[in-house]
Amino acid sequence: MNVETTFVDASEFSSIEKAIRSNTKLVWLESPTNPLLKVMDIKKIAEITHKKGILLAVDNTFLTSYFQRPLSFGADLVVYSLTKYMNGHSDVIMGAVTTNNEDVHTRLRFLQNTLGIVPSPFDCYLVNRSVKTLHIRMREHMKNGLEVALYLEKHPLVEKVVHPGLPSHPQHELAKNQCYGHSGILSFYIRGGLNESSAFLKALKVFTLAESLGGYESLAELPSVMTHASIPREEREKTGVTDNLVRLSVGLESSEDLIADLDQALKAAADINSAD
Repeated sequence: MNVETTFVDASEFSSIEKAIRSNTKLVWLESPTNPLLKVMDIKKIAEITHKKGILLAVDNTFLTSYFQRPLSFGADLVVYSLTKYMNGHSDVIMGAVTTNNEDVHTRLRFLQNTLGIVPSPFDCYLVNRSVKTLHIRMREHMKNGLEVALYLEKHPLVEKVVHPGLPSHPQHELAKNQCYGHSGILSFYIRGGLNESSAFLKALKVFTLAESLGGYESLAELPSVMTHASIPREEREKTGVTDNLVRLSVGLESSEDLIADLDQALKAAADINSAD
C-alpha cells in the first residue's frame, strides 16, 4: 500500500514534531494507551498537527464517548472498537469512525460505499441495544476499577499500579481535565517475574484469562506473552511491558468478589516465591 509509519511516544511533544515529515498526512494515537495507560494531551497534539495541516485520529476505545470526547479537543477523527465497551456484552465484532469534519466525512462515506465496509444489521441492532445502557455500565466499571486499583496499590506483593484515576499516576491531573471518568482498565506490576505472574493468572477464578476487554465480565491477561508478544523483547521491556505486568479489565461483578479473587491469586503467586 506504500504507507510509511513512524512510532513515537506521543506524550513527548518534541518526539511528535521531530517525527513529522513532508509527506506526513495523519497522526494516530490512543489515550489512554494500551496497556500502560499513558494519557495524551489531545488538545496540545491537535495544535501541533493542525499547524502542519495534518489530520489527528484518536482511538477512544478505552473511555468511550461517555468519559472522553476527543473531537472537543481538536481531533479530526475518533476511532472505536465497538466490540469493547460501547457494545459491552462480548457478542459483537465491529468498529466505528466518527468525525465532525465534513470533508473527511464525505471521503469516508465514499470509501465505505465503494469498499463495502458495512456491518450486518443484527450487529448494528446489538450495538444500538448496548448504547442504551452505556452510561450505567461505564459508571459501574469505573467504580469497580478504582476499588480494585486502590486495593492493589496497598498490597505488599504489588510493585506498582497504573490507573489514571489514582493520584500516583503521572498524568492524573491531565486525566482530570480531559476526561469525565475512567473505565475498568488498569495494569499492575506483580513482584517477581514470569513465574509469579503466571501463577497469579492460573489461580484466578472470577477473572477469566483472555485478551479482550470492555465486557461485562472481568478479564486478566499478560501482555508480554499475549497481546504484545509480537513486539521484540528488548523493545517491549524498554517501554515497560515486562513479564510481571498484568492488565485487568474489571467487569460488572461485585467488587468484593473481584478483590477476594485477586487476593487469593496473589497468595498463590506468593507461594511460588516462598517455594523458591
